[in-house]
Amino acid sequence: MANRVQAKAQEIAREDYDKAKAVLSASVKSGSYLYPFRGILYFFTHKALWRPFLSRLLPTIGLAVGVTTTMFFFTYLPQLGILVFVDGPLAVLTTVLLVLNESSTIVNILARNYLLEDAILDTFDGTLVARNATGVVSEGRQLQSGSDPIARLGKILKNPFSKFTPKALIRYVMYLPLNFIPVVGTIIFITLQGRTRGKSVHGRYFQLKNWSSSQQRDWLQQHNGPYTTFGTVATLLEMIPLISTFFVFTNTIGAALWAADIEQKNTDMAVGTAPNLREAAKKAE
Repeated sequence: MANRVQAKAQEIAREDYDKAKAVLSASVKSGSYLYPFRGILYFFTHKALWRPFLSRLLPTIGLAVGVTTTMFFFTYLPQLGILVFVDGPLAVLTTVLLVLNESSTIVNILARNYLLEDAILDTFDGTLVARNATGVVSEGRQLQSGSDPIARLGKILKNPFSKFTPKALIRYVMYLPLNFIPVVGTIIFITLQGRTRGKSVHGRYFQLKNWSSSQQRDWLQQHNGPYTTFGTVATLLEMIPLISTFFVFTNTIGAALWAADIEQKNTDMAVGTAPNLREAAKKAE
């Protein structure tokens, strides 16, 4: 009996290892982890994309400073008092990471829904226009003539990114206890946040492509590793105090660059059957 249980446990462990290995391999092959950094470089080399960022800079910095300061003042010591029992001396660091993550989550919820929505939309669409993906952008908004990618953006024909849902907040709170596991728990927590973040980075792209919910779900499941990797890197960058808003915009640019490469078939993720073709094949069966 004990041997059978041990053999089954080893079989499950091998399956999980193979799955993790496949996900990691797909992530590395896709290069998705590089796009947040490519977004930073692209931002600095394309001044036209600065305008949406600069237009929201001061109010968002004020929000970030206020939220982060308040969170450290009221929650750092209580959470440190709990984590010190499981993390020991490392609790000083893990608590900082936890509070930063909590602060960035609050700032992102408030900023994305009340301060940055239009600016982020313009940044994403403008980056696609800068990369000559005007065909897909024209599905969601009118485009003017000219060479300035932001100035070319006209009337929005489709509603922008979906609003924050209570489900995301509930999931965030559910995962918070993972931080009580020394070091590894914090890493898992950030990775899970990255997975959630990754699922939303191409919301606008999917909308422009007119993909149904099932098509989006199919695509995200097929490329879970790359999107989780992008989301994790983006989450870590947006946890940096005071300049998190800057990374919100550069991550948006990175996501748009990634979408442009998928659209132009310059990424390994574009290899294979597209969601709409798979759906058509299913209907034909």
